[in-house]
Amino acid sequence: MNHKLERENIWIESIKIFVTAGILSFGIRTLAAEPRYIPSGSMEPTLEVNDRLIVEKLSYHFREPQRGDIVVFSPTEKLRAENFEEDFIKRVIGLPGEKIEVKGGKVYVNSKPLQEKYILEPPEEPFGPVVVPEDRYLVLGDNRNGSYDSRQWGYVPRKNLIGRAVVRFWPVNRLGSLYSEPVYPTRKK
Repeated sequence: MNHKLERENIWIESIKIFVTAGILSFGIRTLAAEPRYIPSGSMEPTLEVNDRLIVEKLSYHFREPQRGDIVVFSPTEKLRAENFEEDFIKRVIGLPGEKIEVKGGKVYVNSKPLQEKYILEPPEEPFGPVVVPEDRYLVLGDNRNGSYDSRQWGYVPRKNLIGRAVVRFWPVNRLGSLYSEPVYPTRKK
């Protein structure tokens, strides 16, 4: 057997494996899911600084975002005008066409109080009432009093949504789904 031919085949096969792995990795990250980290305390207590998450990118091609989804989105026009370039992560609170108001330490959706077991503390500042425009979402951080969110800069266009955070994989002692308990009212059609 020709040893030179075997060595060439090993190199060619190795290159094929690395190229295939690179293409698959890029494709999965671009189209299906990607890891993210939490840089601020705006989503405490649900997400803590330096938590690592998996954000899935496929479901919003088949369904609309739901109240309670934790979403990653690219900066809105107003945020870009303020020189924000990094993606944001917040919780969807207001869906298109809904009236949202914050008063007396509670968030109201269409004049009904939202049950929020996930917030750090009740919101101190009143907001609204506002009606969420079509094809837009009102998002808030779970740390209501320490979050720069829709109350300051407006709504997130549907096209800016990158995906939905689904699993925390770091730290290991907090590993698991971000949606273990159904605490959000569903939208009636």
